[in-house]
Amino acid sequence: MNTKTHYKILRNPNYIGGWDLTDADKTVTITKVDKEKVHDGKGGESECCIVHFAECKPMVANATNLKRISKLLGSPFIEDWTNKQIVLTTEKVKAFGEMHDAVRVSLKPVVKPTLQGEAIEKAKAAIAAGSVTIEAIKKKYNVTNEVETLLTNG
Repeated sequence: MNTKTHYKILRNPNYIGGWDLTDADKTVTITKVDKEKVHDGKGGESECCIVHFAECKPMVANATNLKRISKLLGSPFIEDWTNKQIVLTTEKVKAFGEMHDAVRVSLKPVVKPTLQGEAIEKAKAAIAAGSVTIEAIKKKYNVTNEVETLLTNG
């Protein structure tokens, strides 16, 4: 993990930027999408589309990222995006005459880990205790039919 601080983090700490993804792609869960006024860097404000995530700072979404989210999630309606996961990555883009690392929604689908090993027993205990549902587990993990039977039938 990178322990150094990119100078651009200090410029706009409220929104995720390419500098926040220097180590790896990041899987995030959309919590809401709306319009907000954002400082434009010139002393003014402009209204932008903002995508909020459970795991990190929100993203100022440009047309490219909005189109990618729509394509990946199979809906142009922002209300359908809530609680869905996407992968954020960086891509080199030319802006202001230079190349920059820009945050991009990856076109790769989210790959959930398979529930296996001791995680099965932990999930089984959590279901028995009533602290989680099988549906919640299936949102986070790939669950085989055999494992689902173990979880639901005790």
